[in-house]
Amino acid sequence: MDNKQFEIINQQFEKMNSRLDSVDQHLSRVDEHLSRVDERLSRIEEDQHLIKRAVLDTNERVMKMESVLENQHRIIELLSTRSIQQEAELKRIK
Repeated sequence: MDNKQFEIINQQFEKMNSRLDSVDQHLSRVDEHLSRVDERLSRIEEDQHLIKRAVLDTNERVMKMESVLENQHRIIELLSTRSIQQEAELKRIK
């Protein structure tokens, strides 16, 4: 192989190396971007877990409040009935 052919092959290798360097740089940027995406996804998953827990806690509290309100409603109905009965008895006594 003569010197000219060697130079041509060497130039082609240099071009390939340059392209590979460019691909490496691009892949490094993609890798950095994916790392940031992974971090954001992790934060979103943590937030989602906290939101889910808050929703479940809120639901539990609402159910307890509904139970208390139903109990209070029954008590009010009972007291109302007693009040009406007592009023009727007072009218009968008078």
